[in-house]
Amino acid sequence: MPRLLLPLVGCVLLVALGVGAIMYADHDDAPGLGAIGFVLIIGGIVLGVRSVLRAKRGV
Repeated sequence: MPRLLLPLVGCVLLVALGVGAIMYADHDDAPGLGAIGFVLIIGGIVLGVRSVLRAKRGV
């Protein structure tokens, strides 16, 4: 469990950064920043799922 904690915290922070970027992009009318925020959210989710699957497999 402790080995899995740090990657998951990093993924949650990455998703939070993406949500913040999308919220700022909506306020500032910046479509490029919205796209970057979307990519950060998807990347955080993918990395989180990958780290959980690797921890279950024992790699």
